[in-house]
Amino acid sequence: MAQWDHRIVVIGRLQAKPLAAGQLLCALTLTGLLARQARGSSALEIVGSILFGNLLVTALIVAAALGLTHFHRLWRQRDAYIFHDGSRLYRGSADSWPLSLIRDVVVSRNEIGIESLRLVVDDDSEVTRELVKLALLADPPEAVRDGVMFAVAGVRGFPSGSALY
Repeated sequence: MAQWDHRIVVIGRLQAKPLAAGQLLCALTLTGLLARQARGSSALEIVGSILFGNLLVTALIVAAALGLTHFHRLWRQRDAYIFHDGSRLYRGSADSWPLSLIRDVVVSRNEIGIESLRLVVDDDSEVTRELVKLALLADPPEAVRDGVMFAVAGVRGFPSGSALY
């Protein structure tokens, strides 16, 4: 049986607007800091000034470059979908989890205050798996959570959102 023989059900969609703004902000900050720090007439003097000039500005240059690479890495995941095929939950084409191991979907805040939807996976580990950051979701987080839990309930037998009369 091929991987895509099952019917695909889209649960949520990721958006790119916060990622574009983050990349632009980091690129402008990096350019401004490099222009401020680069003093000298030769290339060697400019590089020396950037590396060994004001260490605070050099640290901010490194932080802006790291921010730019982080937002660019997330940018490559733009317009991805959160979907399932009846047996696995997928985020884009990179990450997937078996629906039978998912116990819950929770909203949590990381150490710097960014909220994300995280999967509680029953695989004998104490950590949750990040599904998506809330700022990247184009859909309401409650709808995505309910969609994932409905898919999980469907794997276990009877979908919990269904009613039997």
